[in-house]
Amino acid sequence: MEKINERLLNWASMLETETRGQAEKASRLPFIFPHIALMPDAHLGKGATVGSVIPTMGAIIPAAVGVDIGCGMAAVRTQYHRDELKPGLAELRTAIENAVPLSAGSYNTSVTDTARKRLDTLAAKADKAGFEPGRFAGNWELQLGTLGSGNHFIEVTADEKGQVWLFLHSGSRGVGNKIATHHIKVAQESAKRWWIDLPDPDLAYLAEGTDEFWQYIRQLRWAQDFALANRDEMMDRVVDCFAEYVGGEVRELERVQCHHNYTEQETHFGKKVWLSRKGAINAEKGRPGLIPGSMGDASYVVVGKGNPVALNSSPHGAGRQLSRSKARKTFTREQLREAMKGIEYRDTDAFLDEIPGAYKPIDVVMQDADDLVEVRHTLRQIVNVKGD
Repeated sequence: MEKINERLLNWASMLETETRGQAEKASRLPFIFPHIALMPDAHLGKGATVGSVIPTMGAIIPAAVGVDIGCGMAAVRTQYHRDELKPGLAELRTAIENAVPLSAGSYNTSVTDTARKRLDTLAAKADKAGFEPGRFAGNWELQLGTLGSGNHFIEVTADEKGQVWLFLHSGSRGVGNKIATHHIKVAQESAKRWWIDLPDPDLAYLAEGTDEFWQYIRQLRWAQDFALANRDEMMDRVVDCFAEYVGGEVRELERVQCHHNYTEQETHFGKKVWLSRKGAINAEKGRPGLIPGSMGDASYVVVGKGNPVALNSSPHGAGRQLSRSKARKTFTREQLREAMKGIEYRDTDAFLDEIPGAYKPIDVVMQDADDLVEVRHTLRQIVNVKGD
């Protein structure tokens, strides 16, 4: 751990100068308490650094959560061993791709029975929160159970003992993005109206006690619930696809869920704060968590060590070291094929910006996180599903 200043502590051994400068700007905001914790996978983000844990008192920064509210991971440990998997992994991949809409702007054409129950619960929560999700996205119901693009994925993996896990990464989709974008704009307009001098316009905040603050909190919590339900809906579909592939029942020996873009009220160093984790997971002592590697690299099932100085947090993944455009200029499709050797995936140039070489080495990230989490399982990909 490196102390950059009184309000900024860093766990990343690989930290770009620009990322460091961005985090330092955020750390100078007067309502930060006690300090910002930079995680091992920290990299440049919009306003707030991705891979940062930002505790605030009396205010909240919508961009410190980001536009994919509630983005996170889900994993299911099955009773099957890797050796029990039959040939035809491409058919399993295709079945998953057909069951779960992929890519940005790709949604369900109808509502399934399982989705209906979850949507009814979400509709009731939205009503209680005093807002209509359709105001942000008219087709929000059709977004439940969809993956998205970028670094979102669905995988069939196996741990160090060969036990098969189903593993996925996604968030609150278009409706969450629209909610976040709206409140970031509200915060920026408020800063202009009150002549608030900010180190970065994207660090605009909402003051606790105002109507705008509580509207954001209510809608943020709803979007977090949507993201969790979205992952559960997708996971249920993936379990069904896997059951059909193996020709038998899938027993869920364990299901792990965790957000890594969200805000909760927590107590740290004797004070109740609004803790925003932007690309970080809750790693309080004994809490299970999931840290994915990049496409083609290992992922980890972990348990938190409860490091108080790190605000009970840990990294959420590998963390980019090359932008998407730079990755596309740097790597070739042949290099992607080599990186994905032995893994069933859709062979396309669309995934060049997700090649493992565009990310920090996950083993370095996990070494940096040694005092934050304990590794329970190391997962290796068998099948990878992504959106373009």
